[in-house]
Order: sequence, then structure tokens, then C-alpha cells
Amino acid sequence: MSETTASPAPAAAVASVEHVLVIPRALFDELGAFQGFQPEVDRYLEAILAPGANFFLPRPAAELDPTHKQIIPYAIFHHQGKYLVYTRGGKSGEKRLVAKRSVGIGGHINPHDEREDSLAKTTYLNGVEREIEEELVLTGSHTQQVIGLINDDSNEVGQVHLGVVHLFDLESDQVTSNEDAIQDLQFLSLDELVAGIENLETWSAICVRHLVERRA
Repeated sequence: MSETTASPAPAAAVASVEHVLVIPRALFDELGAFQGFQPEVDRYLEAILAPGANFFLPRPAAELDPTHKQIIPYAIFHHQGKYLVYTRGGKSGEKRLVAKRSVGIGGHINPHDEREDSLAKTTYLNGVEREIEEELVLTGSHTQQVIGLINDDSNEVGQVHLGVVHLFDLESDQVTSNEDAIQDLQFLSLDELVAGIENLETWSAICVRHLVERRA
């Protein structure tokens, strides 16, 4: 029997595989694994974004690998006591969340053209701003702050992701979608969000409960 050698994958196919920023689950456990919302931002974020702490993995593998956590910026938008909420459309990158209502605009962190082995805090924050510009059209100025982290190991999506919650305070409520995956945008009060909390994706429900606690 002659020996056969598999042909290498075409370069275009290899290049098309998305790579996403991850940390080892072991680092998360070392820092203190939690379920739900964690407001101790500095302790976690400084360690997660330290040189060498994070790296990029192919997304198809990362989605099935609970030994790593994908770092997901999760941005909430506030204007005069109301919060932006939308429906995830069919073209959402996370198919397991399609048709869910959400208060968070989020996405994976991907390598830039000048690939680095790790992502530092300044580069990360700049990346969040770029991500928002790709997904939404904001009118007027805004400020942002990181208010906490989200972890939910109760389902297969949450087991491989770790959310970093950014609160954007907007000068204007004139916000439009830049992507088909973001539909039916509107601003609702916390009371309105609580009334419809069963329709929210898990991370959004966790955020809304925390925002209610902050208001108390």
C-alpha cells in the first residue's frame, strides 16, 4: 500500500479562520472564579491584560474548549436614566443567542495586522472603542468606564466566555445600528427592563440586576 500525504489547506482557508483573545481558565480560577457579576474590576482586569497572560486561539476550537475563557467586551449604553436594548438578528456571530433581547453590545477581540502575543490594557480599551464604531452609529460625545465582569458557567455559551462590562454614558439617545445583527433598538428604563427580564439573554439579565443594585 502506498503512503499518502494529506494536502495542506489552501492559504485562503487558513487565513479565513477567526482568532479570538483568550486566557487560561486556570488564571480565572486563580484570581477567584465567580458566578454572576463581579465589580472588583482592577483585580481581574489588570491580571487578565498583563503581558503574557492572554493570547489568541482559533475561534472554532475556543468555542468548544472550557479550559480557556474568551474575553468579551460587553458595552451598555445609558442616556438620562434609560438603557439601550436591542434584538439579536439572524446574522449575529453567536448563533446560540439569536432572537434574544440584549442590553450589551459585545464582540470578540481579534488580532490586528501587527500581531502581538498578548494584549495590553491600552490596546484593549482602544479595541473596544473601534468595535463600538463598527456596530453602532453614536451621535454626540460619550464617556465610558469598566464597571465589572460577568461569568456564567451554567450554560455552554457562558462556560467559554468572560465578559468585561463597559458602561457608556451618551450625550444623545440618537443611536442607530451599523450591523444587521443589531435590530429593534430602543431606550428603556430599568423598571421596564426588569419587567421584561425573562426575554433578555443571560448576561443582560445579570447586568440589569446589578444596575438595579447600583441604583438602590
